[in-house]
Amino acid sequence: MKTQFTYIISAFLLLAFSACTSNETSQANQTEEEDHDHSTDEVHLSPQKFKSLKIELDTMQSHTFEGIVYTNGSLEVPPQHEATITAIIGGNVVAIEVIEGTNIKKGQTIAYLSHPNFINIQTAYYKAFNNDEYLSKQVDRQQKLSDAEIGAGKELQKIKSEYLSNKGDLNGYAAQLKQLNLSLNYIQSGKLYDRIPVISPIAGSVEAVDIQLGQFVDAQTSMFKIVNTEHVHADFMVFEKDIMHVKKGQKIEFTVATSTQPLHAEIISVGKRFEESPRAVHIHADIEEKDFHLVAGMYIKGKIFTQENDLMALPEAAVITEEGKTYIFINTQTEEQQKEEYEFKMVEVKTGKHEGGWVAIDLLTPLPENAKIVQNGAYYLIAEMMKGEASHDH
Repeated sequence: MKTQFTYIISAFLLLAFSACTSNETSQANQTEEEDHDHSTDEVHLSPQKFKSLKIELDTMQSHTFEGIVYTNGSLEVPPQHEATITAIIGGNVVAIEVIEGTNIKKGQTIAYLSHPNFINIQTAYYKAFNNDEYLSKQVDRQQKLSDAEIGAGKELQKIKSEYLSNKGDLNGYAAQLKQLNLSLNYIQSGKLYDRIPVISPIAGSVEAVDIQLGQFVDAQTSMFKIVNTEHVHADFMVFEKDIMHVKKGQKIEFTVATSTQPLHAEIISVGKRFEESPRAVHIHADIEEKDFHLVAGMYIKGKIFTQENDLMALPEAAVITEEGKTYIFINTQTEEQQKEEYEFKMVEVKTGKHEGGWVAIDLLTPLPENAKIVQNGAYYLIAEMMKGEASHDH
């Protein structure tokens, strides 16, 4: 009986010891988990490590963000600064004075045409010019006779009719000769042109030569294309969803297909009609870099700066993203405390606009008044944190 009682006491003591050990183990595990949770949002650095990482501390700053509309288009020349030169009347090409790429002045001769019809117009003008002087004198003579009641009135009417008819022919031939760029004074002296000049109506560069020597060109046939590239401008297409943000005077930064150098322009007009395919509006912008080598028709792409907003922001290097959430690091220590060790706490935030290396920041909770924010190297800090967690787990 005494032996049985001893067994019962021993069993009871064993169970009590076991429960006590289990409770201590549970408390230890709980303490470890709490330590682990605490370590996940903090990282500690020695002053030497802090210095080697070149981490900068500062407060949140206000940064100006500009709304941006992305666009593309091409370089164009206003219609008043490009010309298609045609033949006024049909003729044979007897001389070509330019080639593609030649820079020319307004009024410069770029080709010559010849044809018997040119001679006929000049001789008809010369004849009408001489008849004009003769008929003018005849009208004066008949008028004097009529005033003296010597001549018949019908003779005066006849000579006036001939005079006016010849005057109409003279003016008509003169207009044709002026269109052909021929001097009336030269022809009035009895001399005739055996060829007529083709004159450029604008200054610019020869973009295309569409004729060759000996070719007969009909009236209105295209002979040359001239473009004044000094007046080249940017023609962008802005889609329907963005057009409400675009207006005259806004700045544009763009590049051409042949260069990565950024160029700049200012919007001078916004179209009032949508193109159907794609559904977009033309906007025209004056280019600042006039001396840059620009050719009409070049493809361009750029961004329009539409508005400005001042927002609290941090450099991109101060922000990290982990598991879909965004964080920054703060430090709330005094200078004396930092001499011993730097302590950084990870704080969750929300981000907004990204522009020019800056990120707009929305705080989910207010920061301590003395908090300084890590401005760079946030990924180094998260790496140090991960190393600390791995060592702790081990």
